[in-house]
Amino acid sequence: MERMNQALEKMKMIVGMEVDEEQQEEESSSSFAFMDDFNRNCTLSTKQRLYGFAICFVAGLTCTLLSMLVFFNPIKFGMTFTMGNLLSLGSTAFLIGPKRQVTMMLDPVRIYATALYLASMIIALFCALYVHNKLLTLLAIILEFGALIWYSLSYIPFARSMVSKVMVACFDTEF
Repeated sequence: MERMNQALEKMKMIVGMEVDEEQQEEESSSSFAFMDDFNRNCTLSTKQRLYGFAICFVAGLTCTLLSMLVFFNPIKFGMTFTMGNLLSLGSTAFLIGPKRQVTMMLDPVRIYATALYLASMIIALFCALYVHNKLLTLLAIILEFGALIWYSLSYIPFARSMVSKVMVACFDTEF
């Protein structure tokens, strides 16, 4: 039972919930939370972080651009486009660290955009690798591209509300 309580307290710390200070001191002396341990072991110098970011970002951009060459084969396009998105998304973890990246992705402001973006990548890969249906893969890629834009807009203050208002104004049928 003690072990279950410790696991629950660690999960609370990872998620960001408040933990009793007495229990927190006890836990910090006995063991570290998984993410704290992970961050402690993943310390990189500034130069290494910039190299990691540059390599992942260039590889992601290359995959995304190369996916345009196979645009008319939706299965190959879906795989390369999604891998490019994953590499580009992972590149930012080099700049700000994996713990902060996950914390920012799970921020209440962008939790739905993150969930939609990650789910659309999974759906696109599933349609490309297992279903092998070109139409479904193409629809999943369109969903992924829209989710990427919406996710990216979540990092710009008031951008999503502005785009929403513009879209409503453009497609408003009342005159």
